[in-house]
Amino acid sequence: MRIGNRNSMVNSSKARKTGRRTPLASVALLTIGLLATGGVYALFTTTASAETSTASAATVDEGEKLFAANCATCHGMNLQGTTEAPTLIGVGAAAVDFQVGTGRMPLAASGPQAEEKPVQFTDEQVKALAAYVASISAGPGIPEDEYLQGDGDTALGAELFRINCAMCHNVAGAGGALTEGKFAPSLKGVEAVHVYEAMETGPQNMPVFNDLNLSAEDKSNIISYLKFLDDNPSPGGFDLGNLGPVSEGLFIWIFGLGAIVAITVWLTAKSN
Repeated sequence: MRIGNRNSMVNSSKARKTGRRTPLASVALLTIGLLATGGVYALFTTTASAETSTASAATVDEGEKLFAANCATCHGMNLQGTTEAPTLIGVGAAAVDFQVGTGRMPLAASGPQAEEKPVQFTDEQVKALAAYVASISAGPGIPEDEYLQGDGDTALGAELFRINCAMCHNVAGAGGALTEGKFAPSLKGVEAVHVYEAMETGPQNMPVFNDLNLSAEDKSNIISYLKFLDDNPSPGGFDLGNLGPVSEGLFIWIFGLGAIVAITVWLTAKSN
């Protein structure tokens, strides 16, 4: 009897030990831990998302008010466009940030093209207008800061600029005349974000250089080249406005030929 009782106790002890170490118990503990962790994470992320959504909604609401007061007369209350101005559906935040952030919009007066002028809104108001337009329909967004630092490949940027931009903006970014009173503006001192946005959206007569034409890295390299031009003025002396053969030819005609004529007259007068 004692031997039987002892065996029963040993078997019961083994059963208890085995029960505590079964795979099902480990799975259950792991599941409970994952559920607890997921619940805590969901609680915090839901709160953060709600706060972000509220801030975004407030920004969009502010942008809608600004748009109704300053832009809807020409572009329409629903961004559909009118006979006075094109639709803004699909232009994205980048186009709004460029046009309003450079003072080209709101338009001061009709003409061949919108010209740069002092900005009429604060940075926060410009971002609010951009957020509102982007909330109506998707389009190119404001570029990331990593592409705007001017630390790209300057040599490659110069090559890309000569191939894609110099025919209008001049190889030195000095700008140039186009047809029908239009012009390519000077790029000297233009903010990097506006250069990128112009390439991305193609304002006025400028073609669109999306990522299939020029990648984000290519645009960053072009910005690096323009920043190099800003930081390194012409090393060859007076640059004559960086207008290339036009200004140089004019200089030769006026001063070069003028000097020759003056010397000829002087020699003739002296011989007489």
